[in-house]
Amino acid sequence: MVLSGILRLALALSLVGAPQALACGRDSDCVLGDRSYRIVLPEAPDPAGSPGAILFVHGYRSSAERVMHNPALTGLADALGVAFVAANAAGPEWNIPGIPSVDARPGVDELGYFDALRADLAARFGIDPGRVLVAGFSSGAMMVWYLACHRGDIFAGYAPMSGTFWEPIPESCPGGPVNLIHYHGTEDPVVPLVGRQIKDGHQGNVYDALAMMARTGRYHPVAAPPEDGLDCTRQEDGAGHRLELCLFTGKHELRVRNITRAWRALVATGE
Repeated sequence: MVLSGILRLALALSLVGAPQALACGRDSDCVLGDRSYRIVLPEAPDPAGSPGAILFVHGYRSSAERVMHNPALTGLADALGVAFVAANAAGPEWNIPGIPSVDARPGVDELGYFDALRADLAARFGIDPGRVLVAGFSSGAMMVWYLACHRGDIFAGYAPMSGTFWEPIPESCPGGPVNLIHYHGTEDPVVPLVGRQIKDGHQGNVYDALAMMARTGRYHPVAAPPEDGLDCTRQEDGAGHRLELCLFTGKHELRVRNITRAWRALVATGE
């Protein structure tokens, strides 16, 4: 079903002229059926290889449009020479298992949406799917964890910030080992590291999520060099995939510099 949707998307794009196909960006939606996203292209792309991208997943009740009003985020395009892409939820919340029932949208296929988005970035903008970092904050980070679990290493890396699965945390991930760096404030009252009850849902425990991923990918502990403002614990598998938890003293904070760090660690250097 997902493959046929991607093929339909590719056919639709082939039937429109290039100017119309590219007529979307910071201030207008790139349409994907009944979904959309927005994009900022860099003035000077990274000369290291094919165009890369940071795919950002917004938090609860936000939107791609609102993300585009954050200059610290959109500034990553020129700072790193990559496309900055803002995904767009179909409702107030990303439709993944365990969300409070009041926010659930029956029939919304988030994995299919990200499959189509990945294909559209390649077809419409020439983005190399192998040079994409998926980052998200708060409930957006929960979507990032779900995507990492079910889509594995089709993306270069994942950087969830201040959020993981809703309970129950899955017993394993069918996508296999991935490059994933999780960032979290030690004093976060909105999404505590151990989670909390929200309506009829319950946020997952970050430590349990990391332990599950470590078992799934057969990671083992390795030394992590000290870094200013971060307390990081790193694990790797036999193929060099990195699984890392980086804590900072703070609350529920989106720190853009952590996205930059994840890009350089997981994508730019090819680790």
